[in-house]
Amino acid sequence: MKKLLLASALLASVSAPAAASQLTIDDVTMLRRVGAPTASKDGRWLVWAQRETDLAADRGRYDLYRLDLTKRGARPEALLAEADVNENDPQIVGDTVYFTSDKTSSGGGGGDGAVWAVPVTGGTPRKLTGFQGGFNGFKVSPDASRLLIFADRKPGAPSLAPAMEKKDANAGSGRTYDQLFVRHWDSWADGTRSQLFVLPLTPAGAPGDGRAIVGQLVGDTPSKPFGGAEEVAWSPDGRTVYFALREAGRIEATSTNLDIFSAPADGSAPPVNLTADNDATDNLPTVSPDGRSLAYFAMKRPGFEADRQVLMIRDLGTGRARAVTEGWDRSVASIAWAPDGRSLYVTADDVQETPLFRVDAATGKVTRLTGEGHVSAVAVTPKGAVVAMNSLVAPDDFYAVTRPNRVQRLTSVNADKLAGIDMPTVSRFSFTGANNDTVHGYAVRPAGSSGKVPIAFMVHGGPQGSSNNSWSYRWNPAVFAGAGYGLVAVDFHGSTGYGQAFTDSISNNWGGWPLEDLQKGLAAATAKYGWLDADNACALGASYGGYMMNWIEGKWPDRFKCIVQHDGVFDARAMAYETEELWFDEWEHGGKTYYEDPAAFEKWNPVNYVSAWKTPQLVITGEKDFRIPYTQGLAAFTALQRRGIPSKLLVFPNENHWVLKPKNSRQWYGEVLGWMDRWTGKGN
Repeated sequence: MKKLLLASALLASVSAPAAASQLTIDDVTMLRRVGAPTASKDGRWLVWAQRETDLAADRGRYDLYRLDLTKRGARPEALLAEADVNENDPQIVGDTVYFTSDKTSSGGGGGDGAVWAVPVTGGTPRKLTGFQGGFNGFKVSPDASRLLIFADRKPGAPSLAPAMEKKDANAGSGRTYDQLFVRHWDSWADGTRSQLFVLPLTPAGAPGDGRAIVGQLVGDTPSKPFGGAEEVAWSPDGRTVYFALREAGRIEATSTNLDIFSAPADGSAPPVNLTADNDATDNLPTVSPDGRSLAYFAMKRPGFEADRQVLMIRDLGTGRARAVTEGWDRSVASIAWAPDGRSLYVTADDVQETPLFRVDAATGKVTRLTGEGHVSAVAVTPKGAVVAMNSLVAPDDFYAVTRPNRVQRLTSVNADKLAGIDMPTVSRFSFTGANNDTVHGYAVRPAGSSGKVPIAFMVHGGPQGSSNNSWSYRWNPAVFAGAGYGLVAVDFHGSTGYGQAFTDSISNNWGGWPLEDLQKGLAAATAKYGWLDADNACALGASYGGYMMNWIEGKWPDRFKCIVQHDGVFDARAMAYETEELWFDEWEHGGKTYYEDPAAFEKWNPVNYVSAWKTPQLVITGEKDFRIPYTQGLAAFTALQRRGIPSKLLVFPNENHWVLKPKNSRQWYGEVLGWMDRWTGKGN
């Protein structure tokens, strides 16, 4: 069997253990996690935030680490690691590392947070900001003259100073709304918006409350729930800020129209919309080193959140924009300019991998730089790039990339924690799926297994996603293999990394071609790999994968010993009215509302086939999940119980669409593997 490159590199860095053990979720929850790196302009220093798990507090804690890139064989060293204090989000400008810290005046952690600075060579950190009310992130101008803060404040707030509001002691606790969003992802709307504020940065710090620069725009920048510093950018001279924002209003819940704006950093003029001619998404503004060009990605179809993301370059002098990767059928996920401004580094899904690519700015020629593995973050250096990269069998570490297929490993931050653990073997396969298209998948074999093993048949979410070669702290194939299961995953129609037409093919087709691919894919895997016990399989999935579990219950009811369904759609009609980002659900069912075209929603509605359900199912949901509300899980569990089907419900009151807390993650795996063990007989 073929072992993945990163697995080989990781195991080679660890001395041979006396006795191997299997990976468990207890191991995974305690692994160190490296954040996105920042590199000094001269290419000497790499700095990043590193998370350690505080299991007792049920959370992660962050410290800053650095690596001297000029010293061969250098090891990471702590730059700042105060106990009980979180140091995070580092940015190197000049010879200074700027970062966030929740350190309080008494010396401990847990405060509202502020921006701090420390020399990259080490020294005493100093606090730069003193405004009140908290913030979400920051970005220092390249000339270190200004500090950009993004923070939640009331629309139109002139500065970061919290609004003074009078409270009626006799008022009730009810919230009132007159337009959507009422709630988004895991939070109820509270009337604030993420906005941008600029503070002067001096040797004495960045005092005061700054000045708002978004003018009369109402919307979130960076976007919510997942936008960050990658959605805002400085001009090299520190005079202009570029940012992405979707203007709010009554159409916000149905619009994917993020635009890119420019605004003077001194707030002297209102923002200018640079992409007003495109009603679809524009995002990731990235300014060239000479300040003359703005790179970003653009989609073409309004209302579609998974359209192809084409790399664009705009001449800031003439305003002319051109599509650089129009001829490359991949979707750009991140953007960084090379120091000479002649090319850009981008990442994109590509047949179960997420490599780093270099794109020639003039011609659009694309060169792949890395092979197997998932590049999760990129920092540019004069010699190339440093990337954070992981795989199915190895968490993130840092690698230097200097030219195509020249990748040098720089760190092994979890070598001690993974010592003595025998990782599984990953094998790839392909088959002819729906529409006579080639469909890809992988199988993960438990280390040291002999004979046949029961199957965990995992279906990815999205639905425009991928079961790719990446590490996960939530759905981790290596943990299932460590528990003795042969995990099989298929990149069914709708998956990313195979061209936009393949991705598009799932829309208005949720239960059609994808189910056919899953059926043919499982048959292909069991035919190819004799170590898989074809007659002893459980299926599991979350989000769209959870929807597919409910669909399988009614349309493929005799195949599996058990099912695990997490945050899946049970009733398409209720989902159409309960979810928050309406553009997604409506696009996926033909572009209309439920009341305009109920047949499109009912065609693939699992609730219509409950009479055929028979497979034992574990239902999992989070009370803070507003994407697929927990009522969908309750309804599925009710259907199972009323039909007398063995079933179990697991509800997390403090989790959203994902399970993030360490203790909850351990409980999740305990319940899931316990359920699978029971019905496959493995527990006996």
